Amino acid sequence: MEKMNRKDSVLIFGIGVYLELIHCTHACNGYIRTLRLWIHLTPYDLKLLNFAYPQRGLLFSKPDEETHIIPKLKASLSTALDIYFSFTGRLIKIDNPKDNTVSYYVDCDCSGAKFIHAKAEHVSINHFLQLHDSGPNFTQCFFPANDLKSSDGISESLLLLQVTKLKDRVFISFGYNHMVADGSSFWNFLHTWSSICLNGSSSHIQPLVLKDLFIEGEEEYLRTQSENQQRDMFFRLKISSLQAVLAHLWLSIIKESHQNRVEDQSHIIVAVDMRRRLNPPLDTACFGNVTHQGMATARVGEILDHGLGWAALQINEKVRSLTNDNYKTFAETWFKNVKLPQPKISGGPRKADTYLVVRSSPWLEVYDNDFGWGKPIAVRSEPNNGFGVSLVVFRGVEEGSIDVHATIPLSIWSDIRAGMTFRKLHSDAAHPHRFSISVTH
Repeated sequence: MEKMNRKDSVLIFGIGVYLELIHCTHACNGYIRTLRLWIHLTPYDLKLLNFAYPQRGLLFSKPDEETHIIPKLKASLSTALDIYFSFTGRLIKIDNPKDNTVSYYVDCDCSGAKFIHAKAEHVSINHFLQLHDSGPNFTQCFFPANDLKSSDGISESLLLLQVTKLKDRVFISFGYNHMVADGSSFWNFLHTWSSICLNGSSSHIQPLVLKDLFIEGEEEYLRTQSENQQRDMFFRLKISSLQAVLAHLWLSIIKESHQNRVEDQSHIIVAVDMRRRLNPPLDTACFGNVTHQGMATARVGEILDHGLGWAALQINEKVRSLTNDNYKTFAETWFKNVKLPQPKISGGPRKADTYLVVRSSPWLEVYDNDFGWGKPIAVRSEPNNGFGVSLVVFRGVEEGSIDVHATIPLSIWSDIRAGMTFRKLHSDAAHPHRFSISVTH
């Protein structure tokens, strides 16, 4: 199938699009302009240079016609960006001819965030929630940062937002540069924006806490944790409910996709927020990218033989290994031998299909965002533009529940579709928050 660009998709699906930059005039005051604040990037940021902008979206009930949401959203966004000014800058690349290297940093120059207002008033919630039946081109129309990767931040906005008015709902979607922020920072920003829009004021909002983490000269941030601190951390020997769910998905996908040989390696990659794992720990509101990834690997035969509990234990052990010391070691090793990971796996589709990549977290408050006409009724993620099977996990609507959005390559979807027990969990209009599956070509 020939790939359609955004313009073609818009024309085919009849979606009207209006673009503008929110220049955050409040943030561009004399203080910031005089200092011309630069944010230097860590190895954990730079390793994401070739990776796509994460994209998420919230589905809301449609407000009354008298509620003019677009002007309110834009005005409150400008105020929110006054606080989260990092999102209004651009990425700067500097060539260093003396040692044949390049450097990157974020220039908080107030260039602005991109705001998109779209109309798709012929699309109902039933159409919208069955995106996996319509193909990825339909899905992409509702997200603002398709095909953008972190290195594009030199010329593209570091934050893009899209408000799409559907026939009976409103969908607000977002894309952001992962070198600038992780999921925790982004959802803190979104909560601030929605709170300002709801209350009409930012007086109750705390100032931004920027990441203050250095490898050289600030060793106190990178000491090994004491035994008591480790005991107090949330990563313990006990397998969490999330790890059990991920293990179930890992095992089920291996069982149902019959292309894997028992001697093949299977991998599951999990990202962890490191703020409270560092020594001393960082403030939970600290803005930036403070995540670290761990990959559990096992042979297909081992996973099938040992079952669910064993698979969950492999994930648990990998997550527990992401400690303060591990975080420091990665940075020091990276400085000595700089390598930029690629979002694609060499070896073709069959090799890529052995990877499960877990994104987002049920710890994030995705449903606690009210712009003035009620909280979200569903959350969605973008079509997977990485590799392998993508599992995007969110906190569920019901207390203690977990939402999972799985994006599965077409190369293994036919096998999974025939036997997967997840079929009953597909989304529908009555239960838009349940397990959903989309297929990539």
